Amino acid sequence: MQQAGKFITFEGIDGAGKSTHIAYVAENLKKRGIHVVTTREPGGTPLGESIRQLLLQEKMHIETEALLMFAVRREHIAQVIEPALKRGDWVISDRFTDASFAYQGGGRKLSLAKLNVLEQWVHPHLQPDITLLFDVPLEVARTRLDATRDLDKFEKEQEDFFANTRAEYLRRAAEFPNRFRVIDSTQSIPEIQREINGLISALCDGNTNA
Repeated sequence: MQQAGKFITFEGIDGAGKSTHIAYVAENLKKRGIHVVTTREPGGTPLGESIRQLLLQEKMHIETEALLMFAVRREHIAQVIEPALKRGDWVISDRFTDASFAYQGGGRKLSLAKLNVLEQWVHPHLQPDITLLFDVPLEVARTRLDATRDLDKFEKEQEDFFANTRAEYLRRAAEFPNRFRVIDSTQSIPEIQREINGLISALCDGNTNA
């Protein structure tokens, strides 16, 4: 697909703090005169939001979970992401396919080969321009989760699940270093925002190696 806009994804285990910074990045881009679409996965469309509730609350076979994630993603791409990029908008998504590799692959131990097949089927020619991976130690993430709200089924998982999920995220970051930027999310919010500003400025200037 010929992209006119840019596609930014935010990733990280639950409690990493990524969602805190999405509105900040969107506002940063709008100040530069860029039209921004913010969205999330699972979800992003009326159909996706309906299925999101099942995915976050209902227990199911791991392959059913992965297939539903990619079904929601296919609709998300067709209805939101691709049209926005073709218009020249920038898309910021709270999670994308890296989350499936991390949670269903790393956490649930579903075959990465099966996830690769789904990725190639659902979006063979679409990848984020940059993926911001917010990384924190497990104990920090758990403390943040415990201090917030009612937890969904993923957030209620045991420590080894999150350890494996985090490990797969970091493995993906090492595999795709030109796309991933790993952010130490134990820093203060101003420190993280300064780092993000540098990354977004580089992307705006066309320098993706910053």
